[in-house]
Amino acid sequence: MTRLHGLYGLTDAGLMPTDDTMLEQVEAALRGGMRLLQYRDKSTDGPKRLRQALALRDLCHQYHCPLLINDDVKLARASQADGVHLGQGDGSVAGARDYLGSKALIGQTCHDSLDLARNAIAAGADHVAFGAFFPSNTKPGASPAPLSLLQAAKTEFQVPVVAIGGISVDNASQVIEAGADLVAVVHALFAADDVEQQAHRFTQQFTMV
Repeated sequence: MTRLHGLYGLTDAGLMPTDDTMLEQVEAALRGGMRLLQYRDKSTDGPKRLRQALALRDLCHQYHCPLLINDDVKLARASQADGVHLGQGDGSVAGARDYLGSKALIGQTCHDSLDLARNAIAAGADHVAFGAFFPSNTKPGASPAPLSLLQAAKTEFQVPVVAIGGISVDNASQVIEAGADLVAVVHALFAADDVEQQAHRFTQQFTMV
């Protein structure tokens, strides 16, 4: 699988209230160049989550885009997604690696800490996420992370580095120039009037650095 790089979209149940809306918006982002998708649904509706994950997997694979599942290794395996993204309180990276196998993509949120990233990589994570770099609608209480953190992470780590938190078309170049391999976006992508064009605008940022 190619190295992770580019626009990283995260689904949002509030912005995508139906299956059809979710698939339409995700496909628009894929047409615009999105390179990684995370399915994020915090509901307890297991059948809905499996149904949506399966549909997203099929759609993403048509565009050669990996699908990650937020926080749920069982759903990742049941849906045959490409991997999982874990928060700091969502089970161990090593446990996820054992459960999902050597080929799974496993990322972990490391907030503003290089030490957390070192631990994640040592446990088997193949990409790490830092943030928030700007005020975030999704997680308004997140601690701010400095752009210098991305520079340090890019220098030290061989795995892809993800920037998340309040990233928009207007500020994405700042985190990309600082070393981010991927920019993770929710509202600035999927709340746009034209999701495909918005994805394209983000994708262009990576060719300008």
